[in-house]
Amino acid sequence: MATDVIMPQMGESIFEGTVTKWLKKPGEKVERDEPLFEISTDKVDAEIPSPAAGVLKEIKVAEGQTVPIQTVVGVIDADGAGAASATPASARAEAKPQAKPEAKSETKAEVNAEAKRGDEKPSPASAPTKAEAAKADSVKPSPSPAPAQTGARPSSMTRAETSAAPQRPAGEKIRSSPLVRRLAKENSVDLSQVPGTGAGGRVSKRDILSAIEGGGAQARPGAHAPAYAPPAASRPSMPPPSQPAATGAQTYSAFDSAVPRERMYFGNYSVEPMTVMRQRIAEHMVASKRVSAHVYSIDEADVTGIVKLRSQKKDEFERTTGSKLTFMPFFIRAAVEALHAFPTVNSSIDGTNIVFHHECNIGVAVALDWGLIVPVIKNAEEKNFLGLQRAINDLAERARTKKLKPEEVQEGTFSITNPGVFGGLMGLPVINQPNVAILGLGTIEKRPVVIDDAIAIRSMVYLTLSYDHRVVDGAIAHQFMSKIKDILENWSEGVL
Repeated sequence: MATDVIMPQMGESIFEGTVTKWLKKPGEKVERDEPLFEISTDKVDAEIPSPAAGVLKEIKVAEGQTVPIQTVVGVIDADGAGAASATPASARAEAKPQAKPEAKSETKAEVNAEAKRGDEKPSPASAPTKAEAAKADSVKPSPSPAPAQTGARPSSMTRAETSAAPQRPAGEKIRSSPLVRRLAKENSVDLSQVPGTGAGGRVSKRDILSAIEGGGAQARPGAHAPAYAPPAASRPSMPPPSQPAATGAQTYSAFDSAVPRERMYFGNYSVEPMTVMRQRIAEHMVASKRVSAHVYSIDEADVTGIVKLRSQKKDEFERTTGSKLTFMPFFIRAAVEALHAFPTVNSSIDGTNIVFHHECNIGVAVALDWGLIVPVIKNAEEKNFLGLQRAINDLAERARTKKLKPEEVQEGTFSITNPGVFGGLMGLPVINQPNVAILGLGTIEKRPVVIDDAIAIRSMVYLTLSYDHRVVDGAIAHQFMSKIKDILENWSEGVL
């Protein structure tokens, strides 16, 4: 008995996914709920378990391909009969047309008759009758000159495919994902004018990128440079800059460069395509810098008391709770109290409206070997110190093992990033949209400071706040930072 493996829907707003890695090969055995393949979506990377036990009979969607949800990506033979069947789907697809002998029933006269009707042969379902053809010829307008091509298209859609896409009737609901709507808003594209080629007329990411490139290629620096699509090899060699770009290569506004290609490709080099996660990070960061008016405030806090408290309590804390004690819960607790005192920092911007969030959903940046992700601690104000520590440990561990759910990286209201764990003295992070601020934590190190006209050695940390000046003013930002500093420097020993 064969079981189809489908592309799952990883969240209500997600309608497609990219197969990034198959963990099994055709012919290999797999147990039910054993990780079978990895996918990447707009929200999260995840391992997908096998829906049944048996043998992976066929892989229908190769690594790197993006397909809509509910697409069959593979087949599992529950009886094990497919162990020897490892023939690629593409090879079988090439053999299928030979199994249609009725397609050869056209006579030579019929072919010639069809050829006289035009350069392109219409399908049988759309072929006009002789009377309809005569009527059409009598009212046929004179052909208009083809418009000049303004730039390379960002998707594999040809001009014919674009023109053939049906126009959306007035008043019809536009079906699209949040990512598509965000790209349309950031690039001032009217979605009602974008033909949808997805299922049910949905405007896909490919459609909106095509519209952006077609309408604004000349306005963007570097748009004239040909796009490059790396070969499938793991470490491909880049063709000389004089060669044309690969057919069907996609270009994104986040990846444009004003530097000519010949100034990048010289000497000895190798080229690797970006992972799907790396592409998403690039898109989000460029979009954030383009949308938000970034301003930065820097302060420092004396956390000597917290360092001593953690040193004294960490062994007992781990023994009694089963969780390691880190510095992050201290900073999250301080941030939550500061957000309550200055709610403007805990908001989002929707056009000319400010959306004030009444819960504190704190996103904590987690560095991965293959990128960066920001899982969210929902309702952090309702958790005690132990609850925060457990939530941090749980989300970080599942982020590294690709076990996060899409909803666990959504609905953040404020973000914290900690480059200090890698020794960074300070950083100026990019705002994580749709937040209006992000707190950066530097490394905690002992420095000489002046206290009551005397030099003392204290454990100090730099705090940086990146904020959107459209809604957060400098006065609010510095008061917010002063609140965090006051909480950290006067931490009560009993609050653990």
